[in-house]
Amino acid sequence: MPFGLAAAVFALLLTGQSLNLYSQIGLVMLIGLMTKNAILLVEFMDQLRDEGKDVGDAIIEAVKIRLRPVIMTVLSTVLGALPLVISTGAGSEARAAIGWVIFGGLGISTLFTLYFAPLAYSMIAPFTKPRASAGQELNKQLRQIDNSKIS
Repeated sequence: MPFGLAAAVFALLLTGQSLNLYSQIGLVMLIGLMTKNAILLVEFMDQLRDEGKDVGDAIIEAVKIRLRPVIMTVLSTVLGALPLVISTGAGSEARAAIGWVIFGGLGISTLFTLYFAPLAYSMIAPFTKPRASAGQELNKQLRQIDNSKIS
């Protein structure tokens, strides 16, 4: 998140835009899009761990499989912001502020998301159990209770 916000502010400074109400609305939108991409990766890594893969294999496979959807989302959003950036006429300053935040911030932050989300996951996930382990443990305990009732 900090890298995306810094990239957005850098894009504003580079283009001579100010940090105004419109660019702040763009920052809120940017935060939502960045977190969606990271959640998409982390959730798929968790699903792969639930299937029995170890942390390293889950990270590699999740990044391989989810790279295309993340890139497609980013490209469509960045290209959708392009008309806001190049527009002219009445109100174009407001549209340009939002456009540059999305265009610069999301474009650069995606690179950081694709690198830092798996990196953070690789440092945190080894200390946690997969979510499926709780269900497996519950089933094991229920079977033990059923076996003790039968005996």
